Amino acid sequence: MSLKGKTLFITGGSRGIGLAIAERAARDGANVTIAAKTVEPDARLAGTIHTAVAAIEKAGGCGLAVRCDIREEELVQRAVAETVERFGGIDIVVNNASAIQLTGTLDTTMKRFDLMHGVDVRGTFLTGRYCIPHLKKAVNPHILTISPPLEMQAKWFAPHVGYSIAKYGMSLCTLGWAEEFKTEGIAANSLWPRTSIATAAVGMIGGDPMIAASRKPDIMADAAYYIVTQPSRAFTGRFCIDDVVLYEAGVRDFSQYAAVPGATQFYPDIFLPDESPDVG
Repeated sequence: MSLKGKTLFITGGSRGIGLAIAERAARDGANVTIAAKTVEPDARLAGTIHTAVAAIEKAGGCGLAVRCDIREEELVQRAVAETVERFGGIDIVVNNASAIQLTGTLDTTMKRFDLMHGVDVRGTFLTGRYCIPHLKKAVNPHILTISPPLEMQAKWFAPHVGYSIAKYGMSLCTLGWAEEFKTEGIAANSLWPRTSIATAAVGMIGGDPMIAASRKPDIMADAAYYIVTQPSRAFTGRFCIDDVVLYEAGVRDFSQYAAVPGATQFYPDIFLPDESPDVG
């Protein structure tokens, strides 16, 4: 199934994984709304909603840049309305926007705690709340959330309980929506990387050594593409790992995804199930 003519609504897609997913869809000729906060260039973080749209159009798609803080109901409502007005509907929602701080309880300020929960949980729910009425009209509607499997183990909470609760909140949206909208044929799935991904956020956390032990955002983009092109009534309620999805899709050579060509040792991501097969 191609994404030609399909409309994607992507939160936080001005860079990194969100942008990679947008560009992959654009190669099919998809329409993509980038709903994110970055309008002006930032020396620390490359990319704005406008450079993202330029990349989408260069790849062969049609882009729409909408400045949107997904914590704000009115802004989400307006971004969805602008998307529908421009493209006629919404077929796929990608909940990519996320705030992160990997600190323990005593080192996590309430301002940062509120930011993570506002963006990750409230923002994901808000986006779904206003996009789902339009997904109901789509032929093969999908919600894809960049969030982890629901592995309820203390080791995933103790080091950064505030962040873990926020990310698991996103996954709980997947769990609930898959069942709530099953009879209406709206798929809801989550996707998570096995390894760290070479993004600006990872660079800020671990610097060049962590980037060197990461995979490119393309692996998440290719896995996301596979998921959202599956029949929505059959492929739903899943918590997917990027390389497992691609292995099931027939990929056997994962060397193409190394951020540093030839690298074979990668930094494992958090929240991975103990029994998840390492295929890449």
